[in-house]
Amino acid sequence: MAAAESDREVPSALCTEFLHFSAKDTASKWLQVTDLYKEVYQHLACYVPKIYCLGPNLNPQSEDLLAQLLLQAPLEWYLCGEDPSMGLAKLEQNNQPSQLCGHVFRVGEPTYSCRECAADPTCVLCMQCFLGSVHKEHRYRMTTSGGGGFCDCGDTEAWKKGPYCQKHEPNISDSCQEDPLAHLSTDMIARCYNVFSIVLKYAVDMLTWDKEDELPPDRGDTYYCMLFNDEVHTYEQVIYTLQKAVNCTQKEAVSFATIVDRDGRKSVRFGDFAFCEQAKSVIVRNTSRQSKPLRVQVMHSSVVAHQCFALKALHWLGHVIGYSDALRRILCQVGLERGPEGENSSLVDTLMLCDSKMWKGARNVYHQLFMSSLLMDLKYKKLFAIQFAKNYERLQSDYVKDDHDREFSVTDLSVQMFTVPSLARMLITEENLMTTIIRTFVDHLRHRDLQGRFQFERYTAQQAFKFRRVQSLIGDLKYVLISRPTEWSDQLREKFLEGLDTFLELFKCMQGMDPVVRQVGQHIEMEPEWEAAFTLQMKLTHIISMMQEWCATDERVLIEAYKKCLTALTQCHSGFTDGEQPITLSMCGHSVDTIRYCVSQEKVSIHLPVSRLLAGLHVLLSKMEVAYRFPEQLPLSELSPPMLIEHPLRCLVLCAQVHAGMWRRNGFSLVNQIYYYHNVKCRVEMFDKDLIMLQAGASMMDPNHFLMIVLSRFELYHIFSSADCRKRYNRENTNKDVVQQNNTLIEEMLHLIMMVVGERFEAGVGQVEGCDEIKREIIHQLCIRPMAHSELVKALPENENKETGMERVIDCVASFKKPGVTGRGLYELRPECAKQFNLYFHHYSRADQSKAEEAQRKLKRQNGEDMALPPPMLPPFSPLFASLVNILQCDVLLGMLGAVLQWAMEPSGGHWSESMLQRVLHLIGTGLLEEQQQLENSSEDHHVSFNFTLKISRPGEAPSNTASVLALLENLQNAPHLEVHKDMIRWILKVGIKTIRELTASTYTVTASGSHGLEEMVCDKDKAERKRKAEMARLRREKIMAQMSEMQRHFINENKELFQQSLEELDASTSTSLEHSPTSSDAALVCVGPRRSRPREKRQVVTCILCQEEQEIKADSKAMVLAAFVQRSTVMSKNRKRPPHDPEHYDPLFMHPDLSFGTHTGSCGHIMHSHCWQRYFEAVQAKEQRRQQRLRVHTSYDVGNGEFLCPLCECLSNTVIPLLPGAKGSNSCEQPGLGQWLKISGQQIKAMHSAHRKLQPVSEFLPAQIILIIARHIFILSTPYSSTIKEMLTTFGTTTYKVGLKVHPNEQDPRVPIMCWGSCAYTIQSIAPHILSHSHEFISQRGTHITHFTAKTNQLPVEELLLSSLPEVGSGWHLWRCVKTGILPYLRGAALFFHHLNGVPTPPELHGNYNMDAHWEVLCGYLSLPSNLLQLYHMYLAPTVCLCSPRSPPRCPKSGGDKSRAPTLCLVCGSMLCSQSYCCQTELDGEDVGACTAHTFACGAGVGIFLRVRESQVLFLAGKTKGCFYAPPYLDDYGETDQGLRRGNPLHLCRQRYRKIQKLWRQHSVTEEIGHAQEANQTLVGIDWQHL
Repeated sequence: MAAAESDREVPSALCTEFLHFSAKDTASKWLQVTDLYKEVYQHLACYVPKIYCLGPNLNPQSEDLLAQLLLQAPLEWYLCGEDPSMGLAKLEQNNQPSQLCGHVFRVGEPTYSCRECAADPTCVLCMQCFLGSVHKEHRYRMTTSGGGGFCDCGDTEAWKKGPYCQKHEPNISDSCQEDPLAHLSTDMIARCYNVFSIVLKYAVDMLTWDKEDELPPDRGDTYYCMLFNDEVHTYEQVIYTLQKAVNCTQKEAVSFATIVDRDGRKSVRFGDFAFCEQAKSVIVRNTSRQSKPLRVQVMHSSVVAHQCFALKALHWLGHVIGYSDALRRILCQVGLERGPEGENSSLVDTLMLCDSKMWKGARNVYHQLFMSSLLMDLKYKKLFAIQFAKNYERLQSDYVKDDHDREFSVTDLSVQMFTVPSLARMLITEENLMTTIIRTFVDHLRHRDLQGRFQFERYTAQQAFKFRRVQSLIGDLKYVLISRPTEWSDQLREKFLEGLDTFLELFKCMQGMDPVVRQVGQHIEMEPEWEAAFTLQMKLTHIISMMQEWCATDERVLIEAYKKCLTALTQCHSGFTDGEQPITLSMCGHSVDTIRYCVSQEKVSIHLPVSRLLAGLHVLLSKMEVAYRFPEQLPLSELSPPMLIEHPLRCLVLCAQVHAGMWRRNGFSLVNQIYYYHNVKCRVEMFDKDLIMLQAGASMMDPNHFLMIVLSRFELYHIFSSADCRKRYNRENTNKDVVQQNNTLIEEMLHLIMMVVGERFEAGVGQVEGCDEIKREIIHQLCIRPMAHSELVKALPENENKETGMERVIDCVASFKKPGVTGRGLYELRPECAKQFNLYFHHYSRADQSKAEEAQRKLKRQNGEDMALPPPMLPPFSPLFASLVNILQCDVLLGMLGAVLQWAMEPSGGHWSESMLQRVLHLIGTGLLEEQQQLENSSEDHHVSFNFTLKISRPGEAPSNTASVLALLENLQNAPHLEVHKDMIRWILKVGIKTIRELTASTYTVTASGSHGLEEMVCDKDKAERKRKAEMARLRREKIMAQMSEMQRHFINENKELFQQSLEELDASTSTSLEHSPTSSDAALVCVGPRRSRPREKRQVVTCILCQEEQEIKADSKAMVLAAFVQRSTVMSKNRKRPPHDPEHYDPLFMHPDLSFGTHTGSCGHIMHSHCWQRYFEAVQAKEQRRQQRLRVHTSYDVGNGEFLCPLCECLSNTVIPLLPGAKGSNSCEQPGLGQWLKISGQQIKAMHSAHRKLQPVSEFLPAQIILIIARHIFILSTPYSSTIKEMLTTFGTTTYKVGLKVHPNEQDPRVPIMCWGSCAYTIQSIAPHILSHSHEFISQRGTHITHFTAKTNQLPVEELLLSSLPEVGSGWHLWRCVKTGILPYLRGAALFFHHLNGVPTPPELHGNYNMDAHWEVLCGYLSLPSNLLQLYHMYLAPTVCLCSPRSPPRCPKSGGDKSRAPTLCLVCGSMLCSQSYCCQTELDGEDVGACTAHTFACGAGVGIFLRVRESQVLFLAGKTKGCFYAPPYLDDYGETDQGLRRGNPLHLCRQRYRKIQKLWRQHSVTEEIGHAQEANQTLVGIDWQHL
């Protein structure tokens, strides 16, 4: 097998030849020959096969060295005419460096775009240029590059200001642009031209060579079986296939697959033709079953050799032109020079047109060369762009058929040219690029129905794949249009309008596509395809907006575009006549001719792009005032308003009927379409434009006619047109479902009328600015609830530059509230903006509307205001839309309002709804405010024609004599079933009276006494109502208080004894505490030694969380246990490179001073009976066995390893700790002092070591074993504990032994007790640093189990402590302070241990604020130690604990910037790793695991905290199967994290959040956090954490 053979050596014959080779002589010879092409080609033909591809394994170092000496050196000598090292240095010295940076981005490299100055989002800077530019002080966006683009620093068209960084700032002397070739001699230019022509021609010929079959076969020839990359097959498929085909190991197959994915191809077998052909057939056979087979080719070794050097040659060209702009220009000239075949035959054209036939590595190399040559020279960039545009159609067709991602296609270079405004204009005018792009796009979507509309229903998988790829053309069109022209030439107008014609042809294919018909009876069998059409719509959304923006910059273009769009719409309308019959509608004395059409019975489509484009252009006519200045040029008189509103109205009726539940049998596809129709991604060019089209149509129609057509389409005409429609609640008792549907439809219809009349915040519809619309959107989002910046951004539509415009206005309407340690920063609405709230805001969903209403009512309640939510004051309409207000006062609407109010006179019974009434009240309020506004703005000579108040106060005519709207409202305000709406009705009456008074004073003759009487009546009613409510509230409060007092007295009488007893206990405890409180130094608390204080003796009664029984803790009673978790730890390690110890021969008696490994025990503090816990654990085991038979996935805990979740808090646990009674008061005089105890211990240790040395040849026992075997038996026999307590002690000890040493459990091993004591010591040391801020928590939760273990802390002499860890000291006082600082952690740990061992309470001074001197004195006294340093000098004390903190991330050791890597930083030790990558997997315990998982076992004893750098995401890992993602400590300016860097806002380290993560690590809570996360989110359990 190829991979198994050793690397070859350079053949000796070639070595000999190399010794006699002279690059200088070869170059001199070339200078004298006439046919240089032939000479160089012969040289390459001779040497290339001798250097490259001589065996199965390539040897890049050797090959590169030989290629440099034998192939490149002669070319450089010829090029320079002298020693290349001198010649190239001279070129570089004389060169004027380009003002363009041109740094090509690697995959994952950070890029920066200024949101204020960039011409578009594709304009980016590299890090160096960004840091040296003015943009670092602006609002910028930060992203990671996908690779392939380059830095735009120095490009004046890419930036509105600040185009240069400090490095690329042009000199004033360089202002005159001179030809770079002027610095070169004629001979030098000729030589360069020759060399570049030959090398580039050679490289192009070899990389595009496809004449493999024409090579003459030879028995001695060698071949390669070459495997090529594709984007269809997975890593696993390729690895499995290679193992079968070429008999390699899995590791070798992984290596092959990785290289194929990275470079695009890899030889998998080397030998004769038949040998390679056999491997090819196996690979093809194994991969052709489910999809097309992997591409494999048997290639002659000479061909592969020349292709390898061709890539090297292109690299060399890119390197050489870097020395001089003149060389770059010559290479550009050579590349674009037309070949003998005529047009499109240059070398650059050949490379582009053969792009899809090349492998990934070759494509990358020549794309890089194009970027460093053609795209860096402004003159040739233009010529290259022209050639690119000429070949555009073919290049895109090749890309669509290819299966490589866009980033590996030459079509991806379009962004480098099409986003340059001058180039884009030039390509539109000269190459008709806009038309070419759209026509190419349309040509690829050939699946149409009989009417010529797109049909995605029956797409095959291949067609769906093609559709996904062809969408990239829309991106190119977006690049072309992204910069609007400031000046128009006649040619640009002509070509743009030609492109618009093509665009309208595309829209005609979309108009009415995917029509739906209501299912009646049976549910739809198969969900129809709908996603493709909406994908197309979403992709085109920004294009449509940009087209309109282009039209808005030139009046002539706008007028022509409007005419063309209107013609297209007329053609579409003549295209589909859905059985439409003419009918006449009559109502309220008005009649209108229309057509009979039922949305619920006929075909209806949600896709109407032609209508919506016309709506957008119609608004622009108003906004740009073209409609008023050039009315004769516009076909406004030819417009048919009913035709304009027909299809948008059908679409809105469809939405209403879906909400009414009439289309349930059509399945989820229709529900999804309606959702996206209103969604922020689509609504700007869908829902909003439909509404504008209705407004445009209604403004040109009689409002009564408009409303009758609306009623007809909503299928409600029969309800409101009947003579007795006001008696509906008596008459319509037919079908409850039909009544309910009609109620919803009436609500939706009223809402539509509100929107048509009230939505005026689009510039052109209303007299507003662009920022007013954004303000209104933000206000209504914040009326729902306070929101984070990212939530607001998601709720606002983005423009083509990914901007919402929010930052410009947010401070006017909202105030920012910073986040705490958790949560996000929130924007809260300013109180003064609440009056702009509109309950029926057109972008609210039903859920949003409900939440907003609830929030606003709650706010009003808190402020003591009435509950009415009146409509806000609205801006005036633009003149073109001014007639829309007449809808409010038209007869048909007033008739509908009166009918609903009449229905509301009686309790509902299902025949009307409160939502319906609420909408009617809102419409009446809107009419009153509109009239009030017009009165305020009217002048004496301007007559107000809006008479809403007059019309709502006028009763109906004979014979019906129906009551007026105002009269109905007066009656309704007293109706008991309308309590909720009383505030709103009262507000309407108040505003109505105010308007009547104003009208009385000015124009109308309404009797003052009548209006005054009405006003007084309303005011009196208001006062009476308020007084009644206040009185009822007072009586209710008094009644409740009386009931509570009675209940309290009754309870005390029944429980007299209990109250008496508790009072006595309180008195006793108070007197006792006063007696025993330490008032003088004599009563100071001491926890150890001869003067030890007596412990408090109290009964310990605890409750089992499982059976809820209480039990006192006694030595002879049943065991009570704590759920606990034992884990290996490296939290305090000072040496993470120490290899793990051998568990079989490790002696745990003395922990190493560097604390490289320890065993930590923690507990959640929840208590159970031992037998209750055993039953619970057995049930968990049984459940897990059953689960494993059903599901083969991991859970958050491993039962096989003894793990379980605490029954109460679900905290991860793996053992239990028995609770033991507190220490009994013993004679303090028997206890030695600490100094004496340390001295005796030291003597015992010395004796033990000497005994070990004597016994070593005889016994294999460890030093501790001799003592411990005896001590263990004495301890168990002599202790008075019950059998269950002893059993639980054994359980805990065994778990500590098993986990701490990573061995199988063995109760008889003498190391079991010592591991328990070691765990106690390690746990105390890890707790001690936090004792200041968490003393209560640690004493209460973790203290009990520490009581019965001895602290074997690590001990170093003070001299060593001072020498190793203390800084340089300048005085005795400074030395004393440093020593104190070093000793205090030991004293805290000792105090904690003896407090729990002996039960002596801690001095109250330790619970206050930290003061080092005060704590020193108290701790020394508590531990019976002298506080004088000289007296402590000979004692051994513990060193301080050092914890690692992350440092700046180094470069990833293996990734090399390749896209398949995920750089990940270990936050414990600072190592940079490759996560989620095949190349960096290692073997652990016989299983392949990712780099992070492997690192956790080396660095964190199986637990790790990592930062995934490119995703800005923290990763927690525990073992191989458990992990979770955690919020990173990096926040943007809005107090939010950005996992995945999707938003791109600059991120800053939040120290509080970093400390929180640090605290999780230090307190050993990472495993617990993972457990909680996996229990809360089951999807985390299914992730293969071991691969990270």
